[in-house]
Amino acid sequence: MEPLTGSKRLKLALLLGTLAAMGPLSIDMYLPSFPTIVGAFDTTASFVQVSLTACLLGIGLGQLILGPMSDVRGRKKPLIIGLAVYFLASIACAFAPNIGFFIAARFLQGFAASAGIVISRAVVRDVYSGRELTKFFALLMLVNNLAPILAPVLGGGILAFTDWTGVFIVLSAIGLLLFSIVLWKMDETLPVQKRVPSNLSHTLKNFLSLLKNRQFMGYAFAQGFIMAGIFAYVAGTPFVYQNIYGVSPQMFSLLFGMNGLGLIIGTQIVGRLTGLVSEKRFLETGLFISISSGTLLLIAVLLNGPLITIVIPIFFFVASIGVISTSSFSLAMESQGHIAGSASALLGLLPFILGSITAPLVGIAGEWTAIPMGVIIFSASLIAVLAYFGLTRKGIEEN
Repeated sequence: MEPLTGSKRLKLALLLGTLAAMGPLSIDMYLPSFPTIVGAFDTTASFVQVSLTACLLGIGLGQLILGPMSDVRGRKKPLIIGLAVYFLASIACAFAPNIGFFIAARFLQGFAASAGIVISRAVVRDVYSGRELTKFFALLMLVNNLAPILAPVLGGGILAFTDWTGVFIVLSAIGLLLFSIVLWKMDETLPVQKRVPSNLSHTLKNFLSLLKNRQFMGYAFAQGFIMAGIFAYVAGTPFVYQNIYGVSPQMFSLLFGMNGLGLIIGTQIVGRLTGLVSEKRFLETGLFISISSGTLLLIAVLLNGPLITIVIPIFFFVASIGVISTSSFSLAMESQGHIAGSASALLGLLPFILGSITAPLVGIAGEWTAIPMGVIIFSASLIAVLAYFGLTRKGIEEN
């Protein structure tokens, strides 16, 4: 397929960016409604946070299945099926009769959303190469990074007019719109002659070789555990900000969106200064910021500090993710060109698996304390630092 230019290139970027944003939209849009969902199902904060865990697991596992499937079946068909399932799962979430059904529907919604995440990246690789690939990915990430900012703001706006079910009605409408666009407007980008046969044993061997690579796993765990801290923040702040500090759903959305700006700033700093500062220096600086902000946050929650002492450390912690995720991904992929697909899948899976563990732990002590969130974010940052310096140094010595 010939590379697209001009308005077609922009339209493709908007479509693929929106498809890739299905994950953040599914995760973040319903965050302001966490406290009301607790009341609606007469359940606990932990069970509502398990619904986030279910979505994260669905997104992580879905990428491992739907990504390789798109290499075998082409991009369009798995994407259409994923969007159809996403529409139905979102409707199921909106009309769930109990918390158990809601959790199951959230898993299915996350699994279906992963089609947009993993296949959108594959489409970019089909259409572009070399410098054009890098430029288009930058444009794609600009669109995609807006999702964590806009999603909770949109969710808070919806709650001003209706209840939490309205959030999932809107998500179902987004899924139906994307389904229609992909079905009628998007061309298949992977020709039949370029598709690969399914080979499970070969894929498993690639994953095993990556798991044995200390340097790769050092970078992967550094990114994975920091992202686990982010998911603890995502699951914890709706209760901490609204229940403990009494902010409105709309104010929560603004605070959450402000942290999204920090994420973009961190990412852009790495992108603009890569030629002047090494990626390892960026990664180590990001890890220093994360452990420092995690320490300050833990102190603040233990001392029951005012809201500002929570907001500022969280802003810098989230901003550090932009630095860490960008630099660690590049370093991890640097020597994995021969198995780049497997490496990318593993890097994409780890954050969601680890995040699915930390998210429900945030509510283990109830919805009126911020201590579990502070402990988990600090611990995740500490483990990320230890994993990076421990595994990557041993990997260098072995090589």
